[in-house]
Amino acid sequence: MRKRAAKKSDVIPTTSSTPVTLPGKQQTLFCEVLSLLEEAGVHYAVAGAFALRQHTGISRFTKDLDIFLTTNDTPRVLSLLQEHGFKCEVCDPVWLAKVHRDGYFVDLITGMSNGVLSVDTSWIKRAVPATVLGVKTRVLAPEELLASKLFVTRRERFDGADIAHVIYASRGKLDWDRILKLAGEHWELVLWSLVLFRYVYPAHTNFVPQELWLTLLARFSEAVRTPDASARFRGSLIDDAMFAIDVEDWGMNDAFTESRARRGKIELLPRAGRA
Repeated sequence: MRKRAAKKSDVIPTTSSTPVTLPGKQQTLFCEVLSLLEEAGVHYAVAGAFALRQHTGISRFTKDLDIFLTTNDTPRVLSLLQEHGFKCEVCDPVWLAKVHRDGYFVDLITGMSNGVLSVDTSWIKRAVPATVLGVKTRVLAPEELLASKLFVTRRERFDGADIAHVIYASRGKLDWDRILKLAGEHWELVLWSLVLFRYVYPAHTNFVPQELWLTLLARFSEAVRTPDASARFRGSLIDDAMFAIDVEDWGMNDAFTESRARRGKIELLPRAGRA
């Protein structure tokens, strides 16, 4: 299922959204962090609203700057930023650290909160050149951006629209094999996202290769015809709060905790231990 070659005539759709002017101190924070990472040769990629704008043309307000990097590289980055006067904290050792100054912050992200997807060097190597707030850097490739949103399906936030926009804006010219590899055993979430795309853009069903439709639908049909009675509950990977009753009251396995336990942890090095 190869990536279809893009034509020079392919352009990101024009949108009425315009880049939001960030408060001065917030923009300064973002620019300084990006510049420091560039100067230090850190392997990272920008995600979130800035990556979405790169791939879809959609601009929206963002309260933070999302930086994706590996768990192994994070302690070095935190030490670097501490040395330059930033306040750093590990909010969740499985996936999230924050860099603060003047009431604004930057998120350092090493994977998904449920532990299913973890950033590795391939995510960074596949990142594409971009200019963010005047700093030459890189943003996640569309495939990794899409994958990073597969599990954002909570009551208070749902990124299905972002996935649909990435597919539409790219005219479907994505490396679908890469997306399926990232999703792994959670391929049903890819199918779920594609069904949503098809519902939203029925005239553009062909943006998803027919081979992919047939492969995933056949896989799904087989799973429905021959259900695995030993298959484990996965609801808490979608939202551990909404499916808490299944674990706490109905005796289901805690997939959320199990998945997180398999992931490496972010460490904030003590000041004495910094180079």
